[in-house]
Amino acid sequence: MTHSGPYELPGSVLDTLTPVSKRQVLNRRGSTVWEITTDGGRHAAKVGYPSATHAWTALAPAREGTILQQLSPGGVSYGDWEHGTWNIQPWHQGESLFDLWQPHRAEGASSEPDPGEALSCAEAVAALHATGWAHGDIQPAHLIISDERTALIDLALAYGGDIPTAYDFSYRGCLVHYESPEISRSVLETGTATPTMAADVYALGASLFISATGLRHVAYPDDASRKDQRQAIVKGPHRPVNVPGVLGKLIEAMLSPEPADRPRSAEICKELSSGH
Repeated sequence: MTHSGPYELPGSVLDTLTPVSKRQVLNRRGSTVWEITTDGGRHAAKVGYPSATHAWTALAPAREGTILQQLSPGGVSYGDWEHGTWNIQPWHQGESLFDLWQPHRAEGASSEPDPGEALSCAEAVAALHATGWAHGDIQPAHLIISDERTALIDLALAYGGDIPTAYDFSYRGCLVHYESPEISRSVLETGTATPTMAADVYALGASLFISATGLRHVAYPDDASRKDQRQAIVKGPHRPVNVPGVLGKLIEAMLSPEPADRPRSAEICKELSSGH
């Protein structure tokens, strides 16, 4: 049974946390996210349920919970509820990459994107890759930048370790605007794909490009179907990268259609750190 949500917090979540306050921050595609404040701090609670088009969204919060516990167990819990699964994790305060770079996309803007902010995003991706995991769903909204650090969030589609069978599901691509050609091709041909670190690098390049310019890296109509979007990515080419300096050169390399030609995330960090 599908439902458009939002649902109230399940009792099993309230048994784990005692909220002082709560705020719904998102409800879409089978997931409701709450910001919860307790006496011990701030938390994000994700509640999953089947959407109109996908059953796997009900399992996604618990799948992410199992991954987060492997990577950083502190403050992470997950469980089942009537319509799906849920997880609780630390709240990450900051601005998304897309929101932070909005001034650079404004008409007549004279400033250029900060390579240091791009570096912090690359460092977050490289840190995940160093653990052996690929993210599988990198997009500007999942890069949360603060003065202290950049957090890479939403790991429900990540690949690289053991997932309990009860919570696992096939990877059917991500938000198509950030898919690499090989991921789009596999989804078109077989219906599924396997997340890779090289595809993450491509998605990071596409995320930096759209955040800096406001344009998708491949041109297609706003109302194009997902199939048509994927076909456009597979056929290419991507739009010209008109971002200046070392950042533009790196984005060009990250958007290479051949996975083997893309720099690794650690190499991106090294290039951005050196500034040339």
